Amino acid sequence: MPPTPRPAPARRRGAVLTGALSAVLLLAACGGGDGGAGDGGAPPAERAAEGSAVSEERCAANREAGTVTYVTGYQFQASASILDPVAAEALGYFDAVCLDVQLQPGTGETAQNAQLVAAGTAQVSSIAGNADVLVNVANGVDVTAVATFGHVPVATLMTGPEITSLAQLEGTTLGHKGALPVTIEAMLRADGVDVDRITQVVVGYDPTVLVRGQVQSLTGYKSNEPLTLAELGEEVVQWDPEDYGVPGSIATTIVNPAFLAEHRTAVEDFLRAQLRAYSYCEENAAECVGYAAERAQAGYDEEHNAAVWEVESGLVDSSLPAGQPLGTLDEELMSTEARFLVERGQIPAAPDPATFTDPAVVPALYDDAGQLVWPVP
Repeated sequence: MPPTPRPAPARRRGAVLTGALSAVLLLAACGGGDGGAGDGGAPPAERAAEGSAVSEERCAANREAGTVTYVTGYQFQASASILDPVAAEALGYFDAVCLDVQLQPGTGETAQNAQLVAAGTAQVSSIAGNADVLVNVANGVDVTAVATFGHVPVATLMTGPEITSLAQLEGTTLGHKGALPVTIEAMLRADGVDVDRITQVVVGYDPTVLVRGQVQSLTGYKSNEPLTLAELGEEVVQWDPEDYGVPGSIATTIVNPAFLAEHRTAVEDFLRAQLRAYSYCEENAAECVGYAAERAQAGYDEEHNAAVWEVESGLVDSSLPAGQPLGTLDEELMSTEARFLVERGQIPAAPDPATFTDPAVVPALYDDAGQLVWPVP
């Protein structure tokens, strides 16, 4: 069932976000805890030894997989399913499970990531969420979804504080990155907005087009553009799809089906190392962001990316269903999003999850107490 709509949509203002952002940056500057084996972490800067987490037999099986190319969602931004694989490599977690991983920065085009995986050019990739998987599968792209990190839409619509009702956007101009996110369109329609009366334009990645008045509303990600505008001292209102009963998800992992069938332990242990790194980065955010900065090289804003990680990991953690291990592919959520996309005319029919998902991969990484198994017995 879709989430129950909240009685009144929350309007999150940039002034409030600015205060929260200051706390995030202070936290990043101070660093995190030391982590430890019990929470999937390790002492800072301690690199795991090669082959230390798996048996010789499993190590050999993982080596047979060859180079595992992982395409990130967008460059080396400190997002969920980007920062954690970067840290997993830097901390030696992939080495510990005998995987040769090549991290390839993505462009933000989810269709491109899916096509690379389907073609076998990449074996594993992050994609924005379940909806992107569903749309690609509906378009004939052959990938298998194995993990989902967040259970809430990451997209948001930003306006100036003068907008107090979404209906006021009729007759105005809305900026997006190439297409109106389906969750944003659904939010507008759910509130009775005539989307056809909104002029849509493609804008770049500079969110100041909103505060300069070039557009009256702007799509973005909760963990990115609102932070940038808050850093500039600009006050904006965020309109979030979940406040209107719109389902969504964050950071779905897709794999090449043939690769999964032939090298299942490699896929399992890739995710095992990634999840271990995720836990480590929650306690050592500044260190992990530093690893991403080294990857990205010049022009990487570590303070901004620390804030990105704080917001995204917060969304992931706060939306995790009770009793469900992090990363579990939620079939119910996938089906809910599929029905939602059909209702919105984004896909002609809901594909059978059995044909493009493998929900058994992530649960196999945890013990009966819900703890990530490391090392593998």
